[in-house]
Amino acid sequence: MHILLVASAFNSLTQRVHAELRDRGHTVAVELALPGNPLTRAVPRHTPDLVLAPLLKTAIPRQVWAAYPCFVVHPGPVGDRGPSSLDWAIQEGAGRWGVTVFQAEEEMDAGDVWASVACQVPPVAKSDLYRGEIADAALAAVTLAVERFADGTFTPLRQNAARTRPYLDQSVRRIDWHADSTRTVVRKLRAADSQPGVRDVLLGEEWYLHGGHPEERLRGAPGGLLATRAGAVCRATGDGAVWIPELRRPRRPGGPATFRLPAVQALGDRLPRLPELPAPPDADPRTWTDIRYREEGGAGFLAFSFPGGAMSTAQCRRLLSAYRQACARPTSVLVLGGRRDFFANGIHLNVIEAAADPAAESWANINAIDDLVEAVLTTTDRLVVSALAGNAAAGGVMLALAADEVWCRAGCVLNPHYRLMGLYGSEYWTYTLPRRVGAATAGRLMREALPMSARSALGLGLVDRVVDCGPEDFAGEAGRLAARLASLPGTRSRIAAKKAERERRESGGPLSAFRERELAEMHRAFHDPDAPYHALRRAFVRKEKPPRTPPYPARATGCRTGAEDHPR
Repeated sequence: MHILLVASAFNSLTQRVHAELRDRGHTVAVELALPGNPLTRAVPRHTPDLVLAPLLKTAIPRQVWAAYPCFVVHPGPVGDRGPSSLDWAIQEGAGRWGVTVFQAEEEMDAGDVWASVACQVPPVAKSDLYRGEIADAALAAVTLAVERFADGTFTPLRQNAARTRPYLDQSVRRIDWHADSTRTVVRKLRAADSQPGVRDVLLGEEWYLHGGHPEERLRGAPGGLLATRAGAVCRATGDGAVWIPELRRPRRPGGPATFRLPAVQALGDRLPRLPELPAPPDADPRTWTDIRYREEGGAGFLAFSFPGGAMSTAQCRRLLSAYRQACARPTSVLVLGGRRDFFANGIHLNVIEAAADPAAESWANINAIDDLVEAVLTTTDRLVVSALAGNAAAGGVMLALAADEVWCRAGCVLNPHYRLMGLYGSEYWTYTLPRRVGAATAGRLMREALPMSARSALGLGLVDRVVDCGPEDFAGEAGRLAARLASLPGTRSRIAAKKAERERRESGGPLSAFRERELAEMHRAFHDPDAPYHALRRAFVRKEKPPRTPPYPARATGCRTGAEDHPR
């Protein structure tokens, strides 16, 4: 079928639906619901067989749903209605939730049900849950609904009992630092992640708090700041403390949109002198840190988890230091990647936007991530595996490709391109991407700038293994696979062959040449004030709506998984 996705933003779920429907043989186009692009005009241009709304914050107009079959994806079970479905589920501690696909009609969230799929609600932040269990359930529900629609024999079910809950506003999200337990505080913070955050007063000023991790050992006066770590601040509760990684200023009337920053950077000179408590990579699991290392079954596991998957200059440097420490350990296999959610998305555009000199910070950031990728590419005394529990984009994809093997959870979405940010790209992509998929396919991926499912990436040779499991199970599956790889008799010979191949390639053309050519392009974009990168970065960071749907997802596209030339 020809399916049109209508959405408020081309977000992670919309991208995954786009990629996986294409995998199933449908042609798919996207129209964003924008003030200057009314759906009443946009939808008829596509003459779709089906309109599907994976993320839509406004109602589909009557003129559209009366003329075309329109399915809406709602992140709640049958009978749940309202704009804050996931927020309420997390805030109230629901153990199970679900996703419903219903047909659009006059009343919001009240249409006939085409599919509904239940899922677990683990104790994670809303955005993590949305990209994990909710996205898995949504894809299962969308696939079932589309199959039922195509078959033509299914009769959708009427919704009977329903509960419509209001928008979860700040009066309900408010934290009472003296009365609320650490568990309650963490639940409120997780329910507000990544939007809208929890509005609070900190050091006499209003902030939105983003992210929350429990701390069992530190204690202090409730509401007080106790310490810093990796850009986060630790704040005392009545019975413990929480780590808060990011803060955001409230938007002033008539002022520009604000955006999240590492808490320490956001507070700046307002922050009193606090102890910096760096956690070693092998830190006790009862305390929070964004980089961890452990060993099991002859393999090392270097886990990292940065908010939003972005990697600032400081984060890249700390991860490189941890990587070098991990490489000093006597293991034959080193696995990179967090237990769940984002792998990485490249340079940290928010930190760059907030810098006194964004061009200089862009340059420092790209060099820091290039240093990290170079370290992975030049590791010759062990096998390195990138284990992608969640999505990756731009430089994050290229960091993954620097490894010897790439393993992806089946629900991952990959965006191996830079075009939407107006950049040529770096992170040695001109070396690693053609090596895996061939020059022609590498060029096409960069030009098309479309999201790709894990299975499509496997078909191209971009990844080596797809692990079909839930978000909570991926770390265990990757651990078992890594232990098996470390125990295989042929692993030592692979390491020796890898070293010889690296030496052969270096003699044919130094790795540094790829970096120099890429960075020359990046330097021009960073330091030209009229380059598109600056306006695109600003719009992305401040979540400015584009005037129209970008041309890349707007085109009706099918799936192509075969490489045009011979990879590797």
